[in-house]
Amino acid sequence: MPVKEINLVLKNEPGQLSLVSDILGSSGVNIIAFYVSTEGDEGSLRFVANDPDRATTVLRARGYRIRTEEVIACETPNHPGGLNSILKPLKTEGINVNYIYPCLSRLATEPTAILILGVAPPDRDRTVAVLRDNWIRLLDEDLYRL
Repeated sequence: MPVKEINLVLKNEPGQLSLVSDILGSSGVNIIAFYVSTEGDEGSLRFVANDPDRATTVLRARGYRIRTEEVIACETPNHPGGLNSILKPLKTEGINVNYIYPCLSRLATEPTAILILGVAPPDRDRTVAVLRDNWIRLLDEDLYRL
């Protein structure tokens, strides 16, 4: 049940993130979740968009270096300790979460948060199985329509 994450390299200078947002927005692409990190002169933007194929096409046409990866989108209860309902079973199974970031949208009918999990490709199927076995709701392409 993975979803597509787009990862692109940006210059670490003012306005670069705004430019990407403008390019995507003017093309009808909405950023659903994102994570930004910087190191030295470069930054990395990881994001999930409502139309990952269009986002990739538009950004590549503008000269951005892009990689796509599959990530896991899941719900976590929105209460103290809710995050551990996801992390503890993964810890028990020896699965490392490389990174995690929240979704900007949430399900309107549920008091939950949606998280994006990045795990190593060899662990992805096992992660999905462990989360399902622990009654964690996973989201697939429905995430693109939030």
